[in-house]
Amino acid sequence: MSIKKLLLLTVFLLSGLYAYTQTGDIRGFVYDKDNGEPILFATVYLAGTDYGATTDINGFFNIAKVPAGKYQLTCSYVGYDEGSTEVELRAGGIINQSLFLTTSSTQLQEIKVTAKKEEKKSDVRVSSIKVTAKEIKSIPGTGGQADLAQYLQVLPGVIFTGDQGGQLYIRGGSPIQNKILLDGMTIYNPFHSIGFFSVFETEIIRNAEVLTGGFSADYGGRVSAVVDITTRDGNKKRFGGLLGVNPFQTNVLLEGPIAKLDENSGTSTSFILTGKYSYLEQTSKTLYSYIDSTGLPFGFTDLYGKVSVTSKTGSKLNAFGFNFRDNVDISETSSLDWNSFGAGVNFKLIPSYARTIIGGHLAYSNYDINLVETGEVAPRQSSIGSFEVGFDITSYGKDSEVNAGIELEGPSTKFSFTNGLGINVEEDAYNTNFAAFAKYKQRIGKLVLEPSMRVQYYASISNFSLEPRIGLKLNATDNLRFKFASGIFSQNLISAVNERDVVNLFVGFLSSPGQLNLPNSNERASYRYQRSIHAIGGVEIDLMDNLSLNVEPYYKYFPQLINVNRNKTSPSDPNYATETGDAYGIDFLLRYDTKQLFLWAVYSLGYVNRDDGFQTYSTHFDRRHNINLVGNYKFGATGQWETSLRWNLGSGFPFTLTQGFFEDFNFDDGINSDYISENGDLGIIYSDDRNSGRLPYYHRMDASMKYTFNFTKYLKLELYGGVTNVYNRENIFYFDRIRYDRVNQLPLLPSMGMTLRF
Repeated sequence: MSIKKLLLLTVFLLSGLYAYTQTGDIRGFVYDKDNGEPILFATVYLAGTDYGATTDINGFFNIAKVPAGKYQLTCSYVGYDEGSTEVELRAGGIINQSLFLTTSSTQLQEIKVTAKKEEKKSDVRVSSIKVTAKEIKSIPGTGGQADLAQYLQVLPGVIFTGDQGGQLYIRGGSPIQNKILLDGMTIYNPFHSIGFFSVFETEIIRNAEVLTGGFSADYGGRVSAVVDITTRDGNKKRFGGLLGVNPFQTNVLLEGPIAKLDENSGTSTSFILTGKYSYLEQTSKTLYSYIDSTGLPFGFTDLYGKVSVTSKTGSKLNAFGFNFRDNVDISETSSLDWNSFGAGVNFKLIPSYARTIIGGHLAYSNYDINLVETGEVAPRQSSIGSFEVGFDITSYGKDSEVNAGIELEGPSTKFSFTNGLGINVEEDAYNTNFAAFAKYKQRIGKLVLEPSMRVQYYASISNFSLEPRIGLKLNATDNLRFKFASGIFSQNLISAVNERDVVNLFVGFLSSPGQLNLPNSNERASYRYQRSIHAIGGVEIDLMDNLSLNVEPYYKYFPQLINVNRNKTSPSDPNYATETGDAYGIDFLLRYDTKQLFLWAVYSLGYVNRDDGFQTYSTHFDRRHNINLVGNYKFGATGQWETSLRWNLGSGFPFTLTQGFFEDFNFDDGINSDYISENGDLGIIYSDDRNSGRLPYYHRMDASMKYTFNFTKYLKLELYGGVTNVYNRENIFYFDRIRYDRVNQLPLLPSMGMTLRF
């Protein structure tokens, strides 16, 4: 290189460095002045400039590379008075400034520009829906109690298989292939056996992001979808809570400051405690005796607690713990109980004079489940205990963001099952999974790019998984956006559920095996974990100020899926069976949202296939057509009345037809078995064409009405009534082949309840 070129390069670099040092960052948090809770997705900007940002799920904003000078830092959010303060930024400096917004006394009738619309432009958000507690409450709740489990059922691409023992299937992925996170900790069974309720208390959910596919590299360990739930902090200003009672359950919440929020310093310490207890088994004997005179056999108890400490700069430490329990006792059929508990900490460290944020979490959880069924040789048992450690660092630019981190997970699994032939399948495994990821987001004009990379190492099976991923969005106009995401995904957990189980009450876990054959072959598989490849497109259209349409076609290819070999006939047979598969379809979401009226319409067309090496078949959750219509309307002088309606229509699920029956004699006493005078059990001969039949269409309407008495600013009483399955549709749950008896989903369920807030 010549001296002239070297001098020019030096001048160029020095001029770039000089320009960088003449700018600075303005960052901070936006809080609700009344309770100190962060305000999500608020718009923060410097008045008279084009510099601005949107707060994240922690209320954090960062305006990067701002020229030195004096500015009016302003924040606006629907339902709050505008907040503003003057700041002076020095060259190369960083300002940490929090804003406290006061609830508006005026009623805003129309909002033309919202933070959510700006977020749509700046984030890729393919197959991503962010849900708040307010939105969860917009749908009719069974027993009058809104719950995340009921809201997830109305999302695009989500299929729910039943009121009793039902599970969620997301765009062709089974429950084991969906990762559920609570404050960064993995929850292994988030849904109770009566499918209306999750383990999560709605009132403490700050944000739930549902990623139905194509997610970036900061999420791993699952091949289909992610549900990431963040809980809110306890009230930082005053003590309060609520008490709710209905025929299904009682829920209690207590919260308040341990050290009150100081608005000058921004420091605080708060707590929040929640508990839910179900007594449906007792109340149903009287209220719903027309369903079953012995009562609905479901019960659960959920406990959750959290302490939050916030510093002057917004750095935060959360410590939390939980215990979730569930039990089902179906007379003369089966008895199931599971117990899940865990504890952990997470933190966000925001250095005063650095352009980065450091985050991390440390947690341990344990899940045990036991199922005893009539006719089983031995109980079915499964457990998983796991520690999780993770650290990440985020750096912000004016139109860019870099996030990188590492994760360490140590799950240990135990499983025991004895099939109808007396063949026992037992597995105990101890694993260490290590991952590193990096994600980069850059906005270039109308294009938003988000490439990322994840490297996953499964120590127990000595397998690496290299997982490149990409997301992009093109803002064609202010009201039209195109998007795309693709990537490779892996996991080493497999399910202990039998696809032929009519009711999947049992949710067990195993680790991937050390050795594995390809489908219908003696050839060894080159990798021993489950894999998938996603390709998802989409278009977002803002039809009106408050009306939007989202359309997403998707394809998921599963080059390897692993299941327990439930057809094992001898000890020498493999414990596992492998198969391939794919899922594809298109989802439509039409949404209208104003202060008084919320309308939601979803149509999903989906196909889910598996190939076990012998035949290609549709899975038992392959619902071809699915429609969800939701409406919520608030009225009255102060909006004290609220009514909600939901209607769901779904095509029938596949099932395997019955060809005949035979006498099944197991020869338990070996050569001494008296097969001449003793009778065997009735065995079923299934059709060779797996899942070739289809159940009838499913449809159901739910409705609710709520009235709120506002005694004081904080003391409120909510009275509500609701009806699940309004027109008493007889939807098939399953068919008892032996008794030739159809069993239906739950019939019409009216209920009333109340919630006292203080």
